[in-house]
Amino acid sequence: MQLGDPSIEQLSQFAMDTVRRAGDEALRLYGKGNPEVKFDDELVTEAELRLVNLFRAELSARFPGHGMFGDATPEKDYVHGEKGYLWIYDALDGVANFQAGIPIWGISLALLENFWPIFGVFYMPVTGDIFYAQAGQKAYWGKEAIRVPDSGDISNESVLLTYSRFHNHYHSSFPGKIRNLGSTGAHLCYVARGRAEAALLAHVSYQDLAAAQIILAAAGGKICKMDGTEFHLSEYLGGQRIDEHLLAAPQGAHESIKMYLQRDVE
Repeated sequence: MQLGDPSIEQLSQFAMDTVRRAGDEALRLYGKGNPEVKFDDELVTEAELRLVNLFRAELSARFPGHGMFGDATPEKDYVHGEKGYLWIYDALDGVANFQAGIPIWGISLALLENFWPIFGVFYMPVTGDIFYAQAGQKAYWGKEAIRVPDSGDISNESVLLTYSRFHNHYHSSFPGKIRNLGSTGAHLCYVARGRAEAALLAHVSYQDLAAAQIILAAAGGKICKMDGTEFHLSEYLGGQRIDEHLLAAPQGAHESIKMYLQRDVE
């Protein structure tokens, strides 16, 4: 960082404070979807607009020279000072749960400096759970440091988190519990905290993963492609779709999880 640049402590505190403010705003609309429709698009649109505008105003007031993902194409070359900072904000991760009054949803915020991950936070306003990490440092749930447990035997008490329509794509012999909780960020953070052995991801975006991947990596986890090749989130900074199915698990545990999952031929 250049002389006079904000410290990582200032940047991370801004992120933590801002997602909490956004959470307070989101709770004003939480669960207030039209009961006569299965999914209230108008409510979700209003909530997302409010939350994006709130973050944009907070960022402009505190760090006016910083960038926000989606506003412009990120700089391709290294730059000094404020222009090197890029915030990736996901206003509502788990929109179906949010509009239906189900508490598993959250607000995600990550910071990059010249494409390099710096900090990530995922906040769940209803439960009060907050997960965060500086890249390369410890991951936290609230004030408690978290670490992915050493991979052990898979049993009927093990948990695999998945996406909707998982059973349309895979045959599973996984002996434990298979659950879709409806929030990508929550899935990754639960793996980071050791509450699930793995999370199978599909139909995700750069914004879905930016903060939670920092937290997962700091806790000792990793995201890999289901075809066995390496996954690099930085390759999707342009906002293109992530078509591959991904598996989040402790380092070294991916193959042992994958042996329980057989992909249907499409």
